[in-house]
Amino acid sequence: MAAGEGRRMRPLSEHWPKPLLPIDGKPVIVSVLRQLEEAGLGPNTVVVGHLGDQIRRLLDGLDVRFADQPEPLGSADAVRCAVQAGATAPFVVTAADTLYVEGDLRRFVEAWEQSGAEGAQAPPLWGLGPRLAAFLDDLSGPPFELLEAFRRAAEQGVQVVPVELARGRDLTDPADVVRHNFVYLEDR
Repeated sequence: MAAGEGRRMRPLSEHWPKPLLPIDGKPVIVSVLRQLEEAGLGPNTVVVGHLGDQIRRLLDGLDVRFADQPEPLGSADAVRCAVQAGATAPFVVTAADTLYVEGDLRRFVEAWEQSGAEGAQAPPLWGLGPRLAAFLDDLSGPPFELLEAFRRAAEQGVQVVPVELARGRDLTDPADVVRHNFVYLEDR
């Protein structure tokens, strides 16, 4: 999911979409796609919205599909857009502004597979099987959020397994850009 407006990242996100901001000097979305590939996850669909043309240009030539989310209507809506663009469950969903500890994506998938559950969650990482994906269309909102879809599915008896992962790195506020790229500066 790379469609959000990144409101907490303003004023940076007024000019650049949050997934293009750097962690370790590289656009975070490039590192996320690399982590997905290393975990054996793909093909990948990138859902774009706010300043999406910049993301498309950066990823031009890579083996990714794109889906458009014309309005910022929430994470479940972003996934619906990906499904409308051809993504089919089961699949893993992640925010394009979060890097995971090495091996955590693979551990997430293995835990989900071993559980036999229809879904798995370690927000902002989600696993959706076909039965759970059907709950994307039955949400109140906007915003339409994945957490609500998972709650409703669980209430209907769909098994969802929580997976515990180490804390990764993300871009939540403008100071994170400094924190993740200028490690020699003392955090204040």
